[in-house]
Amino acid sequence: MSLLKFGGNALANGKGITNTISILTDKINNNEKPIVVLSARGETTNTLADLLELAKNNKEYDYKFQEFKTYQNEPLKNLDLSTEFNLISKLLKGVKLTGDYSLKTKDLILAQGELIAAKTVAALLNNLNIKSAAIDSRTFLKTNDNFGNANINNELSEINTQEYFTKHNRNTTPIVTGFIASNNKNETTTLGRNGTNYSASLIADFLNIKNIESYTHVDGIFTANPEIVTNAKIIDQINYHEASELANFGATILHSKSIDPLINKNISLRILNTFNRDNKGTIINNTKTSKEIKSISTQENVALVNIIGKGLLGKKGIDARIFSRLSNINISVGIISQGSSERGVSFIIPKNKANAAKKELLDEFKYEISTQDIQGINSTDKVSVITIVGQNIAGFSSSLDYLKQNRIEILLINNTISGNNISIVIPKKNTRKAVNVIHSQVFGAIKTIHIAIVGKGTVGGSLINQILKSKEKIVSKKSIDLKVFAIAGSQKVLLNKNGITENWENNYDLLNKNKNISKTIIDYAEKYHLENLIVIDNTASENFVATYNDFIKNGFDVISSNKIANTQQYKQYKKLRKNLAKYRKNYLYETNVGAGLPIIDTIKTLHESGENITRIKGVFSGSLSYLFNSFSDSTKTFSHILKQAIQLGYTEPDPREDLSGNDVARKLLILARELELENEFNDISIENLIPEKLRKHTTDLFLEEIESIDSYFEKIKSTLKKGYVLRYIGDLYRNLDNKKGELKVKLVAVPQNSALGNLKGSDSIFEIYTESYQDNPITIIGAGAGAAVTARGVFGDLLRIAEKKQHSFS
Repeated sequence: MSLLKFGGNALANGKGITNTISILTDKINNNEKPIVVLSARGETTNTLADLLELAKNNKEYDYKFQEFKTYQNEPLKNLDLSTEFNLISKLLKGVKLTGDYSLKTKDLILAQGELIAAKTVAALLNNLNIKSAAIDSRTFLKTNDNFGNANINNELSEINTQEYFTKHNRNTTPIVTGFIASNNKNETTTLGRNGTNYSASLIADFLNIKNIESYTHVDGIFTANPEIVTNAKIIDQINYHEASELANFGATILHSKSIDPLINKNISLRILNTFNRDNKGTIINNTKTSKEIKSISTQENVALVNIIGKGLLGKKGIDARIFSRLSNINISVGIISQGSSERGVSFIIPKNKANAAKKELLDEFKYEISTQDIQGINSTDKVSVITIVGQNIAGFSSSLDYLKQNRIEILLINNTISGNNISIVIPKKNTRKAVNVIHSQVFGAIKTIHIAIVGKGTVGGSLINQILKSKEKIVSKKSIDLKVFAIAGSQKVLLNKNGITENWENNYDLLNKNKNISKTIIDYAEKYHLENLIVIDNTASENFVATYNDFIKNGFDVISSNKIANTQQYKQYKKLRKNLAKYRKNYLYETNVGAGLPIIDTIKTLHESGENITRIKGVFSGSLSYLFNSFSDSTKTFSHILKQAIQLGYTEPDPREDLSGNDVARKLLILARELELENEFNDISIENLIPEKLRKHTTDLFLEEIESIDSYFEKIKSTLKKGYVLRYIGDLYRNLDNKKGELKVKLVAVPQNSALGNLKGSDSIFEIYTESYQDNPITIIGAGAGAAVTARGVFGDLLRIAEKKQHSFS
């Protein structure tokens, strides 16, 4: 013998009721003899509760009641449900007349949902020539008078149940009502939230049935709610204790009281999906306790109560007074937290009891309030509880750090006596984000990194396409999902919480202008609870750099190929670093110097390890490297080579930005600040390569008169010694006793057979001199220009942060 339980969604009109009848038909035709326990169909219970409230408040409910009757009649229009409908109508009229209703009345009206469901399913089976009978569980399940959440009389109910089913004709399939029972006066009672699960467990216990199949609308118990965490996994098997913990902490497909009857007779419970019959679901039995984390559950219908007072210090009996007073009005306390100084007590209670609890406590402590020993008693229902079942506090520290990284405030934390469950209380608005953050951390699941890319030009466009092309490979190899949720230009921003697709350019072109790019991105991330946020700046915008601190305060790490942030006034530079430290965010900018070459990382590592760097010299600009490498070895004019560099994308749109030396100067200043030098941009000696008369021209006019620059550079070239070539270098001297260094940017002649002289194409070279290496510098050489190279360097920074998020907290 087996017991089959079907939930409300499994019985809903359409596929639900159709699939349920199909499952039952297959089993009965296969000579199985199940006992079937049913919930009310679809949203019936909620609808009946709504009708009660409408009647109580003297509002029109006839239309909703007619909708209810139409829904119930849909599967079998000739089924007589007049007894149930008439009782509901009579009760509603009485409630409307008196303006109120008791829990006893509510139990009676809600019970009609289960009675209708049992009648409907039995009739549908009989129409298929499968003998079935609707069974009213109130006949044998007996409870006390606690209407709304009655306590079962196990001894009497077991005797009644065994007697009833002994007499019952086993050639007929019993379709039994769940959720409902009766007291000794035969008045209808209900068994509380998800009571049908409890009914099924009780009946299986009383009749020594060893297996229950519980059909729902989900594939089983998941590691987290799959509606919140898209990559949540099904748990194949858990034990009774773990199931009980999940039920206690908010798992909606389990009833907190439904596990005990299973334990009594070692009954296995398998949770299955009515809509996916190929799925094996989750089985609950007496398997040995696993040390692995099982699941994350959430509770949102809760309130946080805080009692604050310096007068609580050292006083005995405070806790007893709190909990005794609340117990008197049937309020159970959940998570409790008390400061080590005993200056405050906080705890969780049901949301609908918050006002009553506050009233009772204000009365209980009115003397302490009058003497200012207690400064306040307040409550808020804008909180939720997240519980990680199977997790101890020692293993949860990394997740706490990870939550802080994502700007999720933890209001309370509690570790159960067994030490295997952690509960945290957080602001309700952060629930979705927090569950995803915890799930990816504790289960080692795929981490989603949400990326906003600002600047969609040559570098930004290349980066976007690199990310999209590599996305699946990175998920497969690193379990990291790089999801670009925002792409912004100077006046528009494309947003998609599910990730931008390869058609992003066409979608971007269709957008309207946006006046506040930064605020739009930050607000969007907040609205959709996006975790692991990174903003990437591929612009040359000073205005956008000014928003870095806003992004950092709102939980974003920052990656930038824009040099302005690191070359702004030293005061602003330090403010940015201070905020990075305060909010514990990352800021990577390897491409600020050397495009894709690991210059900054090398210098930072050397400096932080205590190596004294005394000088940094080299050709820092790939653009100028290309120009002077080509010019020194060619008979072609400088303007001709400059035009080639512009066409190849090696220079800025206005090449004077390169020729002025400002770009090299910025890179030199960035390196100086990596050595903790306090130089400002104005401290740099810069040799400007643009003739005076061309400096104030517009870009277009400069490009029109570009040939006029040739005489200037031919004159310089004519002074070269044999075997020498021109190189435009940055040179940083460091006096270890001073807070500032000597920074020079200049055009120099170097031997062709030297390291600088041997440069080819657009390669850059960096020579790093240290006290240890003395005259033998560390030399880094490689490609120093090009959108694809820079984009690849930015991509490298992105992966560094993503991998840090994936591994550093594990």
